[in-house]
Amino acid sequence: MLLFAFAFAVMADPVSSVAYAIEAALRALHGDLGLLLATMSLVVAIVVLVIINYHQLVARYPQGGGAAAATGEAFGEGAAFVPIGALIVDFVLTIAISSAAGASAVIAVAPALAPWRILIAVLLVVVVAGGTWFGHLGRTVFAVMTLVFIVVAAAVLVRGMSATPHPTGTITTHAAHPPVLAVALAFPVAMALATGIEAPSSAIAQLGQLDDRGRRRFGRTTLWLTLAIVGTLTLGLTAQAVRLRVGIPHSDTTQIAELARVAAPGPIFAAFQALTALLLLSAASSSFQAGPGLLKALARTPGREDGTGSGILPAWVGRTNIHHTPYWGVVVFLLISAAATVAAGGRDQRLVLFYAASVFVSFIAGLTAMTRFSLRDRRWALLVVNVVGALAVAFTLLVNLTRGDPIVSIGASLVIAAVLYWQWVRSGRPRGIRNAAAQAEAPQPGGRPSG
Repeated sequence: MLLFAFAFAVMADPVSSVAYAIEAALRALHGDLGLLLATMSLVVAIVVLVIINYHQLVARYPQGGGAAAATGEAFGEGAAFVPIGALIVDFVLTIAISSAAGASAVIAVAPALAPWRILIAVLLVVVVAGGTWFGHLGRTVFAVMTLVFIVVAAAVLVRGMSATPHPTGTITTHAAHPPVLAVALAFPVAMALATGIEAPSSAIAQLGQLDDRGRRRFGRTTLWLTLAIVGTLTLGLTAQAVRLRVGIPHSDTTQIAELARVAAPGPIFAAFQALTALLLLSAASSSFQAGPGLLKALARTPGREDGTGSGILPAWVGRTNIHHTPYWGVVVFLLISAAATVAAGGRDQRLVLFYAASVFVSFIAGLTAMTRFSLRDRRWALLVVNVVGALAVAFTLLVNLTRGDPIVSIGASLVIAAVLYWQWVRSGRPRGIRNAAAQAEAPQPGGRPSG
């Protein structure tokens, strides 16, 4: 039961991203529903390629660590700061966009609250941060929310099969570019679906009750289960939006809310919106735990088994309360995430333009490392898989850069990586940095999950 809860809790981030990823792609297509299914199919295909490579990565690092562990081993400890910096930015954006999307879900049901959008979004950031103060209340809560959301989303899909098409929102018959180019430019905006892939590769460090073989098997199973659920929901809801003619919504609602309203009005719609908001806050809470946990690991000596000693960040960052929560780290993420939310006007569709770019820096670092291992070990079949995956991720990053906005998040990732590297050099280059992501997830004294 505990492992079941763990698996579904890890899915909270990618499953919740379905709530805004499809709309983001449609906006990038300027409302052309005819190209939406092709765009989201390409998104899912890229996710498949990344998961195939992470299937191999989990096998190599069954004790956790993800891309940071692979990059540090392949290119030296200092290189691990590239994926670490990317993950820190990804955690900040996950908190901001999840809170903003949660506010959008509430406003879709109660449009009268629209003037208070920014306040609601920031309050959600504060509430989730406050909940984090009391430690990890158990992944079971996240697991239940994820599972119930999946059930209600399935009900929306089933009801939508017999619903009458009802054109809603802005719909166009052509995008701003030829079809192939339009899809190529639009799909990176919806790559938020890929942000949860890194989680199982690091979070398996929490499964101290399993040996390496068990963690390896469980991590791989979680990856493929995530793909099955997220892929089915994404393509199913996309096809439903196309069939029911649900276009770009007006400013006080969301596409997925309008889809649920048309497909399953009444109690199912209300339940769907409530669960969407709760699941989004679960994703924010997960990042509020993982982000400060990573800072805590960097504030202590990552190479020491007891997690004590002087690290590369100031000691105060790693201070914890009685619930093992690194409270100053929570405050840091709270302030930065709230600022990002305010800067975006509390609108998730503005934040999504910057989202999923930084985590792809982590992906390409990890996949490049795995390519080097396969080449060194002369494992040619795996080498082909690694190269194809790395090229797909590189292509996604390149297209993202042409849009301009993701340069900010990618640049922030590299700046954070550079600052951490400088701190590492000043601290005498302590060993074990590549294991920081795994240390952030390691159980606390007494066998409790990290806060």
